[in-house]
Amino acid sequence: MTDAQDLRRRTAELLAAHPPATTDRLEFLRARFDAGLAWVHFPAGLGGLDAPRSLQTVVDAELAAAGAPDNDPGRIGIGLGMAAPTVLRFGTDEQKQRFLRPLWTGEEVWCQLFSEPGAGSDLAALATRAVRDDEGGWVVDGQKVWTSSAHLARWAILIARTDPDVPKHRGISYFVCDMTDPGVEVRPLRQITGEAEFNEVFLTGVRIPDAHRLGAVGEGWKVARTTLMNERVAIGGSRIPREGGMIGVAAADWRARPALRTHDLHQRLLKLWVDAEVARLTGERLRQQLSKGQPGPEGSGMKLAFARLAQEISGWEVEFLAEDGLTYDDWTMRRPDGVDFTGREAGYRYLRAKGNSIEGGTSEVLLNIVAERVLGLPPEPRTDKDVAWKDLPR
Repeated sequence: MTDAQDLRRRTAELLAAHPPATTDRLEFLRARFDAGLAWVHFPAGLGGLDAPRSLQTVVDAELAAAGAPDNDPGRIGIGLGMAAPTVLRFGTDEQKQRFLRPLWTGEEVWCQLFSEPGAGSDLAALATRAVRDDEGGWVVDGQKVWTSSAHLARWAILIARTDPDVPKHRGISYFVCDMTDPGVEVRPLRQITGEAEFNEVFLTGVRIPDAHRLGAVGEGWKVARTTLMNERVAIGGSRIPREGGMIGVAAADWRARPALRTHDLHQRLLKLWVDAEVARLTGERLRQQLSKGQPGPEGSGMKLAFARLAQEISGWEVEFLAEDGLTYDDWTMRRPDGVDFTGREAGYRYLRAKGNSIEGGTSEVLLNIVAERVLGLPPEPRTDKDVAWKDLPR
């Protein structure tokens, strides 16, 4: 079994063969993937070594100390956190070989075509259709919305309705869509921050080969649940040090500006600091559980905590900084590569955090998931459970 000592040896061999100071960034990342040091818990040959997930930190620490480049995880977060674990679990051998390496190295960016204008919180009610063509592939028509990084993406994970004659959860199939194909149109959605990291995507007669289907026809909801659980862990369960992330920015502001301190603001900051530390430690426990299998509904609780904390901390920061908290550097409409909660000013954090309780599953939906699947409370009455999708009122 691979252990920490073995991983340090393998990492040293990688660094000796590909010195970071003289090796092209992409060449180094490809070599790291091929050495099984990309995500060590993945299978051998797919960027991993079948090692415990917890040992990834050993590799990361050795590479960081050597000044090795990373794969810019903020830019390719959807691929890393959602597409990769779904492809690994449900993909064919050919799909795994084709998609995972360029996904991890960042050569190919991914996006997520799930939410729709009429099916956001009720995702299973989606109306985008995928119909078989004469060649055994699929023709997709519909509209998706709130699609992060669609303007950068080569590939998308897509769910579409393939059978309208059965209840909504049972008539969905899961596909990989080429974002460069004819019929795919990406339009920016300008947000309250002034930027457009989100997009709406129109699909008109988009042809997808059956070889790009993940899972069985009609079992797309099962596949999508794996994506969604990993998404919530990716959003709310990222590893940060104590007093890292947004609470670290707020604490630094407090220490740097003693003239602005008040007793009330101090008490609120202390509570937020404790809440952030509890969330961080809970995230560590969740990652330990992940090392033993697939994520469960507990990730919904982490995502709930992340959204609440981000909004409360950014609100505290704006209030503490007074007029300085309202400053914002540039309202020019841009299409950024990602979200930066700690490298921007307080005004940006305050505005961008408003979306945290919507993206990745609304807080209201996640509360239901936690209530029913974690706490075991009775489910809410559902009148559409056994009704064919085509007969549902819209």
